[in-house]
Amino acid sequence: MHRKDFITLSSLGFLGLYSCGISNLKTHKKTLAIQLYTVRDSISENLEKTLERLAGLGFTELEIYGYNGTFFGKTGNEFQSVLNNVGLKVISSHHTTGILHNDQGTLLKNWEKSVEDLHFIGSKYMVCSYLFPEERTVEHYQKLPEIFDKSGEITKKAGIQFAYHNHDFEFEKFDNSRNVYEFILENTSPELVKMELDLYWISKAGLDPLVYFEKYPKRFPLWHVKDIKAETKDFAEIGNGTIDFKRLFEAEKQAGLQHWFLEQDSSDKDIFESIEISKKYILDHSYFR
Repeated sequence: MHRKDFITLSSLGFLGLYSCGISNLKTHKKTLAIQLYTVRDSISENLEKTLERLAGLGFTELEIYGYNGTFFGKTGNEFQSVLNNVGLKVISSHHTTGILHNDQGTLLKNWEKSVEDLHFIGSKYMVCSYLFPEERTVEHYQKLPEIFDKSGEITKKAGIQFAYHNHDFEFEKFDNSRNVYEFILENTSPELVKMELDLYWISKAGLDPLVYFEKYPKRFPLWHVKDIKAETKDFAEIGNGTIDFKRLFEAEKQAGLQHWFLEQDSSDKDIFESIEISKKYILDHSYFR
């Protein structure tokens, strides 16, 4: 700081504010993060160019999908090199259970190796992303708490948090009093198993996220932020649908929110056009931190 600026700030009583970072307000930028499933078609054509395009749009953090012992066909070293070249980092990764599809990268097949590889690229979360339709039975639901707790114990040793990502079927009744989502929440360790709340799917199911934030505080460190069309219930760009994001982000502390990802499963436009529409809405509204 120049001496003239120091004297001016001191006389105005703002020196303390300056030292707390007030001078950096103009340069502060929102962190933009995206679930790569949004651009899966582009990735299938050219991973590097897709990541370069996302970085050019201002994204710095990713949630990935499809780990199967490799990262989009690349080794950990190769994928990390690509990430470093474009200035992106992985925050989270999606995986399936392996209950019926016992493939590499699932919770039930060589999970320790998956955790080792995700730890290598710096991921902070590993998420069970989906239950296939044939896995959605009472018998398989009853297995989930034990599978999730064990998976979370293994990720914890590597400093990674385990979580579960919802769609809408989890909000169907599991027994006379609870739905599947509540069954998972109530029968897993709050420390080992967190939730990645998909705001579109819970809204499509007709339920209020704030009810869950109140009943299960601090269990929702990850969110998928996307919108829903009023009439068709299709996916919409953020701000072009019916979800009241301001109301939800005002409850982020109660939810325990740490990271959120823009995602749009499909679009009636070019997907990058949709991403830019969502990005503009995010940057124009201060409650998206």
